[in-house]
Amino acid sequence: MANFVIVGAGECGARAAFALRGKGFDGTITLIGSEMHLPYERPPLSKDALVAGAGPKLVAEQERYAAARIVVLTRRTVSEIERAGKRIVLSDGTALAYDKLLLATGARPRALPGTPYACGRVVALRSHDDAAAIRAHLVDGSHIAILGGGFIGLELAASARKLGATVTLVEGLPRVLTRGVPAEIAAIVAERHAAEGVEILCGAKVAGVEDLPGEVRIALEDGRVVSANLLIVGIGAVPNTELAEAAGLATENGIAVDGMLRTSDPDIFAAGDCTSYPLPLYGERRIRLESWRNAQEQGQLAAANMLGGAEAHSAVPWFWSDQYDMTLQIAGLADGAATMVRRDMGEGAFILFHLDAEGRLIAASGIGPGNAVARDIRLAEMLIAARIHPDPAELAAPETKLKKLLAA
Repeated sequence: MANFVIVGAGECGARAAFALRGKGFDGTITLIGSEMHLPYERPPLSKDALVAGAGPKLVAEQERYAAARIVVLTRRTVSEIERAGKRIVLSDGTALAYDKLLLATGARPRALPGTPYACGRVVALRSHDDAAAIRAHLVDGSHIAILGGGFIGLELAASARKLGATVTLVEGLPRVLTRGVPAEIAAIVAERHAAEGVEILCGAKVAGVEDLPGEVRIALEDGRVVSANLLIVGIGAVPNTELAEAAGLATENGIAVDGMLRTSDPDIFAAGDCTSYPLPLYGERRIRLESWRNAQEQGQLAAANMLGGAEAHSAVPWFWSDQYDMTLQIAGLADGAATMVRRDMGEGAFILFHLDAEGRLIAASGIGPGNAVARDIRLAEMLIAARIHPDPAELAAPETKLKKLLAA
């Protein structure tokens, strides 16, 4: 009987485990995670887990794992992959043999060098336990400093304001959301946060962080000082590649995999936040995505290919963020765009379509209240996948149905 082992009990690993059973695999499946919780979804950590104190949103309850004959080992870490003997060694010395191995080791928050994390007033958000610890500080009258103006930092700011905390957000670059979000949309997001009372300091470089009795003090290079009850560092994520590197697997901004999610060892696959992979839609450009949907899609794809499939990853990158009553959605990668076309959709909602030099639609970025842009972003995603060269005038006209462009 074949043994399949999955290292990393997050969204990606859990989806892969269930997909293996769904595709008829009858061997043993062992899912290994370092946390005490069963696999759970991470997007709620910066939202419901903070605002409402909600528990982990589990991918599945224990009964489903038992019914699917998936063994879940929590609070366990893998210390070594012995590729020659095709087995992994856990930190307690236990060894598990594998026929196929999936690495879904995820990513961790990027640390700010020289920062006193041990003091307890400097934290990052990655786990449900992190969210619970942060929530304890988000009370009326507290002052929260957030370092980093990306999705996580801004979602944390919105949640903190909902709970009555004063928020100062420090961003080293000239604007928030510099990674993959057009300046026009980033400006709207920044204006909304300012209207909600968030102080945003852009172009602000940190000179040092000091732990003092009752507060943490952030000194900026321009001489300003921000004093807060808590500093949350949200300056990006680092892929967890150490286990793969120690085993001699190729890495390149993540565990390097081919389009079918195979590593440089044919019996070892990798998926999710820890991997970089080539994307045919963008000239085989190698990318790494930290995305909830990408983790789901790659977990499913890895399972199929571990069972002998030969399907390449071809999904269009997709991101979203909820802040206050606004939803921001992005499909595709816009950094190679030569032209941008705006479609206004009423009630403050709009979509920016990004075309390359040949007129091919390569990305779409939208913002609006609730789900105002969701349907058209989904259709734009399908247009991107189909490599459509649409008429810019039709993209701009709200009366033009995107379904019509797709059919054409």
